[in-house]
This record gives sequence, structure tokens and C-alpha cells, in this order.
Amino acid sequence: MAAGDGSEVEDLEEALKPFHDRASDAETRLSKLEALLSNKDGLTSGSETNSFATKDLQSKLDAVNSECIAEKEKNKKLIIENEKLQYRITHLVRALKEADSR
Repeated sequence: MAAGDGSEVEDLEEALKPFHDRASDAETRLSKLEALLSNKDGLTSGSETNSFATKDLQSKLDAVNSECIAEKEKNKKLIIENEKLQYRITHLVRALKEADSR
């Protein structure tokens, strides 16, 4: 029965090996995360840099958005002016045709 016990233990160890490997990997990742969390200076300066970059990008986006709105307003005014001029052209052409036919 001792020989059977050794084989069963080996089989059990072999079956549990992937779980032990995963647990070891998880412990390694956890220790790396704990090291990052304990280094608050590194995290703070990184977040400050990210915050500055975000604010810079946001201000640039706001400037471009306001420029876009201004261009849209100019475009609307030009469309309205173009429609008025087309109307005038249509009536002037009609008046010329009437004058020529007389």
C-alpha cells in the first residue's frame, strides 16, 4: 500500500502544479503592486504630469471647439448672403429678359 500512496501523492502534486504556478505568479504581481503603492512619490509625480497634460489638451480642445463654432457662424452668414444674391440674380436675369423682349 505504500507504493500506491506514493503514486497517488505524485499524481496529486502533478495535478496541483498549475495551481501552484498560478499562485506563485499572483504573489509576484502582488508584490510588484505593493512596491508601486509604497512609492507614493513616483505615483504623485506621474499623476501630476498626466493632470497637466490632460489640462493642456483640454484647453487646446476648447480653443479648437470655439474656433469651429465661429467658422460655422461665418458659414451660416455666407450661405444666407449667397441665397440673397442668387435671388437678386434670378430677378435681374428675368428683368433683363423682359426688357430684351420689348
